[in-house]
Formats: sequence, C-alpha cells, structure tokens
Amino acid sequence: MQESKHQVYLGLGSNLGNREETILKAYDEIERLIGAIVRRSAFFYSEPWGFDSGHAFVNTVIMVETTLSPHAVLRQTQHIERLLGKRRCHATKRIIQNSKFKIQNSFYHDRPIDIDILLYDDLTIDTPKLKIPHPLMKERDFVMIPLEEIIKA
Repeated sequence: MQESKHQVYLGLGSNLGNREETILKAYDEIERLIGAIVRRSAFFYSEPWGFDSGHAFVNTVIMVETTLSPHAVLRQTQHIERLLGKRRCHATKRIIQNSKFKIQNSFYHDRPIDIDILLYDDLTIDTPKLKIPHPLMKERDFVMIPLEEIIKA
C-alpha cells in the first residue's frame, strides 16, 4: 500500500553568511528528510521585516511532496535549521494571543536560515506549536510574491 503524498509549501529565508549557498543546502536537506521539491521560486531579495539590520534577506518558496504529517514536517524543518547553523539566539520570540502570533518586543534576529511551513494541502492547524496556514504570510511580500510565482507555474 502506497502512502499518500501531501503538498507542503515552505518559505525559506537567510540573511547571514553565504545566503544563497545556505538555501541551496537547505533544499538538499529538505529533499533528503522531507520529500521531493516539485516547484521552487526564484530568489527574492528583501530588507528585514520586523527588526532593523544591515543584512538583507534572500527568500524563496518551495512546494514539496511529502508523506510526512504536518508536525513531522515541523520537526524536520527545525532539525534542518539547526544543521545549517540556526541557534536559539536566532529564534523569534512570540507570544500567542487570540490564536494569532503577536510579536513580543519585535524580537526578530538575523539568522543563517529560517524555514516556515506556509501551507499543507488545504489543512488548517491551530496549535501552540504549529499554525497552518502561516498566520503572517499575507503580510509579507517576501512570502507572497514567491508563493504566487510557484502557484501560477
């Protein structure tokens, strides 16, 4: 019996080190640990969102076919982030209020890699650890422009 495949859209961003190379390494790890990348956007260059930094971001969105559950995808993306140099000090501190993220003291940081689950099939998930669709994606051009690029492809 064949496992069913799911479509998951991931947003990737990097603003430390060799940003493009880090994203390419993330692609390799995603294919190894999550599933086949079916579509990927061009790189999108943007200024930091939610904090001040002299380091611009490289962003991209990919669509992956996976047999993993949403929570398993989350665990794997967090593992990949750690493999590629993301540490606790790079993480975003958030508090949850009324099922939406509220940024606590605009506590975003520069980071070598960030991988967000944007969409997973047509699921809606609202748990303390995982929110799908990503609650802030529509506010971010660096997510929506690459996402629209691959959805229309």
